[in-house]
Amino acid sequence: MLRQVLRTLLDIRHLPDLMLLAMVFLVQAAGAALLIWSSAGARSVRVRWAVGLGLLTSWSILMLGFLLRFARVNRYFSTWWPSWGSGLALMWAFSSVLLVVALVISRWGLRVQAEHSPARRAFLRTSQVALLCAPAVVTGYGVFIQRHDLSLREKDLDFPGLPEDLHGLRLVQLTDIHLSPFLSERELARAVDMANETRAHVALVTGDLITTAHDPLDACLRQLSRLRADAGVFGCLGNHEIYANAEDYVEKQGARLGHRYLRQRAESLKFGQATLNLAGVDYQRTSKPYLQGAERMVAPESFNVLLSHNPDVFPVAARQGYQLTLAGHTHGGQVRVEILTQDLNIARFFTPYVDGLYRRDRAAIFVSRGIGTIGLPARLGAPPEVNLLRLCRT
Repeated sequence: MLRQVLRTLLDIRHLPDLMLLAMVFLVQAAGAALLIWSSAGARSVRVRWAVGLGLLTSWSILMLGFLLRFARVNRYFSTWWPSWGSGLALMWAFSSVLLVVALVISRWGLRVQAEHSPARRAFLRTSQVALLCAPAVVTGYGVFIQRHDLSLREKDLDFPGLPEDLHGLRLVQLTDIHLSPFLSERELARAVDMANETRAHVALVTGDLITTAHDPLDACLRQLSRLRADAGVFGCLGNHEIYANAEDYVEKQGARLGHRYLRQRAESLKFGQATLNLAGVDYQRTSKPYLQGAERMVAPESFNVLLSHNPDVFPVAARQGYQLTLAGHTHGGQVRVEILTQDLNIARFFTPYVDGLYRRDRAAIFVSRGIGTIGLPARLGAPPEVNLLRLCRT
């Protein structure tokens, strides 16, 4: 088991998760140091021990969740515990980071309130109580309310010179499903029903059907087989299909169920006198040059659409001749906060293409927030969505 744990910690695929752990550790440690440094009362040995024990408990729970998630020690636990274990650990971490911030602000309030009137001090104390309750409220809202707030987002995509027979073409996109203990088959069925109600010409699935190899992949494929579109259902694969070692299975089983996953290949779809050239690639790793050989799938006389789970390929796709790229992967940041007109979310540290429509010369990419969650089973400021995209001639 120890060998499995060490192999997990050294696995490059888990580097983003380890970076998240490190960031949480640093924020919590910095917050604790600030509290002790800013208050003479907090410098006592008893308080220091309490703060240190709290940090150790938080870090231990977070690391245990990570190891249960990725170290493949499931023979010691039931199949659902790794997902719930890591999810609860990240909920704990997220709430505790918010609590550290709240405590620092509260400590600052206690220091300045002596300069004000008794009424002002009473107001500050009430504000501090509300501030200390905020982490639990915010986390609870993201976990129990906004995570389930699925909606249909419609977007018109304008392209100069779009073939007339493609004007008004409707594409419905589902992505980042992550069917798991944190997204039920019933919720996925609701998303599929929502997609079918759009009566789209083409239905598209852009990767991350599940999160781990222990998630119900067959149930996910079975629900996706209910998708209906005039020209068919197509998709590409995401990074979690790689982690689950399920790429070949998804391709073969998906084909049996009527949805085709495009793995470094393209399909030409005729609409009147126009052709929509639909190409798909497997998840594009950052350690390799993007879209190697994908330029061969571009059809010069067609409108070219690329399905790529990773949105970072967009500049390369635009140079290769793809007029539209459809992607997911970012979950729209999943947890987003706007402060002084600045959109703050973790995804911004990894990609400039987080949510919605982006353009480069005559090419465009649309990045969907997706349906499920990863890591923290919560959404804040980035509710789940099904996307209906209409091609428009300008």
